[in-house]
Amino acid sequence: QVQLVESGGGLVQPGGSLRLSCAASGFSLSTYIMTWYRQAPGKERELVARITSGGGMRNYADSVKGRFTISRDNAKNTIYLQMNSLKPEDTAVYICNAVGTSYWGQGTQVNVSS
Repeated sequence: QVQLVESGGGLVQPGGSLRLSCAASGFSLSTYIMTWYRQAPGKERELVARITSGGGMRNYADSVKGRFTISRDNAKNTIYLQMNSLKPEDTAVYICNAVGTSYWGQGTQVNVSS
């Protein structure tokens, strides 16, 4: 059974950090470009970051550039999103996806609030 399972979300104060994980099972994500999206209430789903299969190229939304870092460990079949200097506007459900597939996780909630 193909699954993507996100974890690592939670409640954090502005300026804080979180590290999200997205673990794949039932398929190898090593050949896929992988992405992190986020969706806040009442807003459209937003592409946050993407990483090529080998990890050599990474792209970010302007809103998170310089604060977020996407990475991957193909041996562990997992990708990560390190989020620093978090802002209240980063509050959303964060979801991972294997590009070109219907493989989406359920998401992990991130709340940034004092």
